[in-house]
Amino acid sequence: MAKCAVLSPRPFATEKDEGDKKPAAEEKTAEQLSEDYLSNWKRALADYDNLKRETTKEKAEMAQFAQAMSAMNFIGVYDNYKKALAHRPNTADSKAVEQWLVGVECIKKQFVETLKQLGIEEIKTVGEKFDPALHEAVGEETLEGGGESEIVKEIEGGYKMGEKVIKAAKVIVSK
Repeated sequence: MAKCAVLSPRPFATEKDEGDKKPAAEEKTAEQLSEDYLSNWKRALADYDNLKRETTKEKAEMAQFAQAMSAMNFIGVYDNYKKALAHRPNTADSKAVEQWLVGVECIKKQFVETLKQLGIEEIKTVGEKFDPALHEAVGEETLEGGGESEIVKEIEGGYKMGEKVIKAAKVIVSK
């Protein structure tokens, strides 16, 4: 027959006994907890300051990159103007002058296309009704047969990007 070991029952622990058995390492005073919280808060604040610095730096780099990309669009136009001015005709040869003007007109078209790629369009003026949101009136002229507040002459062009006016067109309107 197999022998069975008889275990003696353990007495139940009382509340007093459990309180005495807490390990000393787990006990923290209010002062230690306060120091831990303060340390963690300082670490979080430093992390936040670092994040703000990094974000500011990244924004500046993105703005500089966008500016460089815009400039790259205009560099080709500028190079073509330099070439055109270097080869302008010095003679009164009307055919040479006419060909040169055709080349300059092509550069103007290239410039307009570059502006379109950037989302910039010219504000229509002559023959349009005056709109103070798009136009700046710099003078008035009496015009027979023209409508009142109709734009009769453009002094300076205006431009908008989407619906936002970048530069209002300076115009002369009819009385």
